[in-house]
This record gives sequence, structure tokens and C-alpha cells, in this order.
Amino acid sequence: MANYKDTKNLEQESEWLEIGKIVGPQGLNGEVRVYPNSDFPERFEQPGTRWLLCSQDEEPRPIELLSGRYLAGKNLYVVEFLGVEDRNQAEALRGCKLLVPQSDRPALGEDEYHVLDLVGLAVIMQESGEKIGTVVDVIAAGNDLLQVRLHQEQNVEKTRTVLVPFVKEIVPIVDLQARRVEITPPPGLMEI
Repeated sequence: MANYKDTKNLEQESEWLEIGKIVGPQGLNGEVRVYPNSDFPERFEQPGTRWLLCSQDEEPRPIELLSGRYLAGKNLYVVEFLGVEDRNQAEALRGCKLLVPQSDRPALGEDEYHVLDLVGLAVIMQESGEKIGTVVDVIAAGNDLLQVRLHQEQNVEKTRTVLVPFVKEIVPIVDLQARRVEITPPPGLMEI
């Protein structure tokens, strides 16, 4: 199970998918380092149009990706864009989001999900049918983790979140149409 794909951090209604964030320049020739929010390496390696959304922009703007490569061990891609030719131009892109159109969502296989499809789903205890919270994020780890915001208990000021391993044994049912996941956590998992 534990396969999720593409994007988070943009509103669900958005027409864009955030596939990565530029974290800084790489070298002196205009390449940038990108932290990926996508499980599709071709988004960073294959030439073609992508879109940038920087803090000062109201709308994403197109940019041509010329080439890209993965930095093993750093979970980063180094990409080269048309027109970005030196370190200063690359530095100016720090913090910009790299996007593709929502219509560019690849088809997924069985038990694979887009992050946007999982965020917002109700979390139900399979045994009791009790709704205990909502999926607020998916965290990439050895096994992906669903970050679940638990329903606030009376007399508790702080909202609690727990991390639920996104594996078939613990999350046996993902029902996108009903907007819910059912979980069977082992003892102690839900306690903080």
C-alpha cells in the first residue's frame, strides 16, 4: 500500500499540483536544487514546460526545464532551466514552488494514491466505526505515514496529531468515494 504520489501544500481546489520547491542554487552555472513533492522522477528529469510560483507572483509562470538529475543520498534533484544562466539568477528562484497543471496527474495503479486524494479523509476505527480524526498530511518515510489530527477532546486546549503507518495491515481500507480511511492500529499507537 504505502504508495502516494504528487503534491501537497496547495489547496485541493487548485488547478495546479506542486511537484517540488527550489531550495537554492547548485554551482555557478544557474542550476537549482529542488526538494521533490512527487514520486515521479520524470517531472524533474525530462525536458519540457513546468511552472514557477514565487512569493511575489499572483499566478504561476511557465519555465522550460532543460535537464535534471537526482542527487543520491540527499533526496534532491538538480535541474537546469532555460534562461537561468548564473548563480545569482538561480538564487533569485530560492523558495519558488515548481508546478504542473492538475490535468497532468498520472494514472495510478491499485493501492496508489495522490496525496491530495488522502488529505482531508475521515479516519475511522474499523472495529468500532468511531470517527477519530482527519488525515492532514502524508509524510514520506521508510513506510509512508498518515498524519492524523485527532478530534479535540473536551477540556484539552491543544489539538493532537498522531502518525499512522500507511500499510495495509494498519490501514486496510481507503475509500476515496466515501472520503474515509479505516484503520486497525496496534495497541498504544493512538496514545501520545
